[in-house]
This record gives sequence, structure tokens and C-alpha cells, in this order.
Amino acid sequence: MSSMDNKAGWNAVLADGQRLKDFHLRDVSQDVTRARNMSLQVGSLQASFARQRMDGQALNALFELADSFSISNAIRDLFDGKQVNQSEQRAALHTALRSNLSLSVEAMSANAHAVDSHRQMLALIEQLEASGVTDIINVGIGGSDLGPRLAVDALRNFQTGRFRIHFISNVDGASVQNVLQSLDPKQTAAILVSKSFGTQETLLNGSIIRHWLQDDSRLYAVTANVVKANTFGVDSKNILPMWDWVGGRYSLWSCVGFSLALAIGMPKFREMLAGAAEMDAHFLNTPVRENLPVWHALTGIWNRNVLGMPTQAVIPYDERLANLPDYLQQLVMESLGKSVGPDNKAVQHATVPVIWGGTGSSTQHSFFQALHLGTDIVPIDFIGVIKPAHPYTENHQTLLSNLLAQTEALANGHTGSEPQKNYQGNRPSSLLLIDELNPRSFGMLLALYEHSVYVQSVIWGINAFDQWGVELGKKLAAGLMPSLQDKSIQAGDAITQLNLSAIR
Repeated sequence: MSSMDNKAGWNAVLADGQRLKDFHLRDVSQDVTRARNMSLQVGSLQASFARQRMDGQALNALFELADSFSISNAIRDLFDGKQVNQSEQRAALHTALRSNLSLSVEAMSANAHAVDSHRQMLALIEQLEASGVTDIINVGIGGSDLGPRLAVDALRNFQTGRFRIHFISNVDGASVQNVLQSLDPKQTAAILVSKSFGTQETLLNGSIIRHWLQDDSRLYAVTANVVKANTFGVDSKNILPMWDWVGGRYSLWSCVGFSLALAIGMPKFREMLAGAAEMDAHFLNTPVRENLPVWHALTGIWNRNVLGMPTQAVIPYDERLANLPDYLQQLVMESLGKSVGPDNKAVQHATVPVIWGGTGSSTQHSFFQALHLGTDIVPIDFIGVIKPAHPYTENHQTLLSNLLAQTEALANGHTGSEPQKNYQGNRPSSLLLIDELNPRSFGMLLALYEHSVYVQSVIWGINAFDQWGVELGKKLAAGLMPSLQDKSIQAGDAITQLNLSAIR
């Protein structure tokens, strides 16, 4: 069903938005029943949606909308390996990398492949631990960089100390230079991560690093294209697999997480998988009205389509999650950045919000002025960690007090002594609280966002698992490259040619 086939469901939701046009969050700030009814908990992760600009009737309309799109069946299709990636005619079985929740042949086969690849990964970890290597460089871009980079930083307190992990993604040569200048090539190994092993940035940076290492025995690859990796110079025994049923932005759970497993060890890596699997089981087996990813997704739809808010901020109040907004930019905006459905028809409503953010409390002193008093209202996901990983109790109490204060101030506002000091409030937010940031809770958090994205894609009638929008710029860049190497070659339109002249 395309999204607009269900006009009745959409009309009911939009009618609730109109009904609530005078609703203000301060009017429900003392409603304890609302606070309880709009909270959910899965394992160590608790979510509160009580500061969203909706009431029980509107929430029920959203659940009915989800039911009209058979969300429960769509969730089962995802886990069973159905062709949910319709444009590329394949499954999206990233859940099988960490869960064994389906008896379908496709899912069981994918899970068996994942288990076997994790065994291969453990063997290479043990080999590297015995080799005297002290530094690991992860070379990749997009999902081959953002997930591992986020995870290594977020789980820094669980690192074994055997290896220092470095990341290179940008084709800008300064990125390579900044990493290599402080390392000893004789004590360094590099992992080239590219599903196709045809990613220009990764191959250019990989070539520099291969020459710098001067020893192919310390060159590793994670790829679905073993032949290309071999041709590049990576020995087959140093190659870990990827598959076409795992998209890059969903691939941390696979051998793309090799650098993370080197950092925290395979037992902790498996704990992260177990946390994601716990969220998978909840998502698959829980009715939509108690289903945390579904709640999260419907909240996003309400803010985007009913309240007309074009952006979404993510503010983790934990420095270890500083890379989370960048990671979610790819997960959400590459998955939902579509204006045409699988039926090749243009969608008739807004889809993806612009995702942005940073860490609290530092961002309170940068862009929070606009969040409180700007003309555009920005819904926010606040993320807090209850137990710190440091001994500075007063610092942590101050951090959490700021977190809670911001959610209250944005919702309730404040009448100032003069207009420019008047906080109108009524600015929505959700609060995600984690007991402790560890591999398991981290896995749960990322799986929550993955599943929320999928639910939104089903209701919006778009494919969350392709990314055709990244291709055109790559094609044009390849055509312009000869013009930069030889000024007698003309390429590009008139504006580009003028810019090329300036560069020369």
C-alpha cells in the first residue's frame, strides 16, 4: 500500500492536529497520569514522550494509522527476509547479524553466515593480538566509518587497551596525514572497509596507507568483493565478508565492526549484539501500542507531518555519544531522504527531517538560544545516562540537572519581564534515559533508531534501504577528474568551467 492510499487514516491524524492547535505543554506538566502513560521501558532504556504536543486521542489515531499500514506484518517481513528493499529486489537482514528470531530459510541462513563471520573475526583478532601491532587504522566512509567511529568512542571505557584505533574517511589528504604522522608503520595494521571495494575515497586512502605500511600482511579488508580486494593486495586470509542484504548504515553488527571488536574485545562486542537483539525481540513481539520503536517513529511522523517541523535535533547529555548525531544523520537521512516511493510515484507529503545536534551541556551555550526563542520550533531527542563512568559526582549531577531543566524549560516556557525575555515554550521533546552506557545498552539504543526509521518508511511509503541519491555526484566527479589533471580537457557546465579556471 502506498502512503496516500490510506487517506482516512491520515485525515484522522491531521484532524487531531487541528483539534490540538491551542494545546500547550505547560497545561499538562503536572499530569502524573499522563507522564506514566506516555512512558515505556525496554531493558535498561526508558523513554518518555510526555513532552510531545499530543494527547491520548491523537496518540490513538497514530496507532490506528500504523495498524492501517499493517505495521506488525511489515515488521515480520523485515525479520523473515522478505524483499523489503524493493528497488534492489533484496532483503534487509541486518537483524540476523545479532538475532535469531525467525524460522524463515533466508533469516536462518543469514544468521548462520553472521555467526561464522564473527568466528573468523575472532581468529583475526587473536592473530593481531599476538603480532605486536599497537595501532589499527579503519579506512572507510559512510556506514563503513560512522558506526565503528561512534561505537569505539561511546564504549571507550570498555576498551582492552591492546590497540589504539584510528579512523580515516575523508578523501582530503590532510585526514590521512594527520593520522599517519604520529604512527609507526611497523606497529600498525589497516582495515579497508568497503562493501563493493570500489569506493573511491577508501581506495585512494587505502593506496596511501598500503605504500606507507610496506607490508601487505598487515592489510585487512571487510568487503563483499573478495576479487577486488585480492587485486588491491589484500591476502584472502585477511578478508572478512559482507553481504548484499546488509546496507552500509546497518552494518556495524557485521564484520564492519572489526575495529570495535579489536578495541573492546569479542565478548563485549557480543554484548552489544545482545543488546540490539533484545530491542529486536521487543520490536518483533510487542503490540504496537506498547512498542517503543513504533512510539518513537509515530512521534516523528506527528512532528513532521502534523506539526510541520522540518528538522529534528538529537542532544545526548554524555560526551561519549558526541558522534551520535552524525551517525543518525546517515541512518535517518539516507534511509528516509526519498520523495518517490517504490511504485515510482511521488509521495504527497513531507518525509525526512533534517537531523542535527550535539552534546549537552556545551550546546546550551551555542545553539540553545535558537531552540528556546527562535522562530522555528525544533523537536528534540534528549538522551541521558543515569550512572556515570567517572568519579565526579557533582559534575554528573549538574549535567543531569541541566538535562531535566532543558526539557522542562522548552515545554513550559516562562513569562519574562519584557518581550525579548519571554519564553513561549510548547517546544516538544522526548527523553531517552539509559541506566548505564555499556555495550548492551548501546546496542539497544542504536537498534531503537534503526527500527524507528523502518516504521516511518512503511507509513511514508518509501524504501528505507536504497540510496540512489548519492550516485549522481560521484558520477559527475569522475567526469571532472580529467579536467583537473589536464587543463586542455573541458568538462562540466559553464559555471563549473569557470570554477575550474579559478582552481587552475
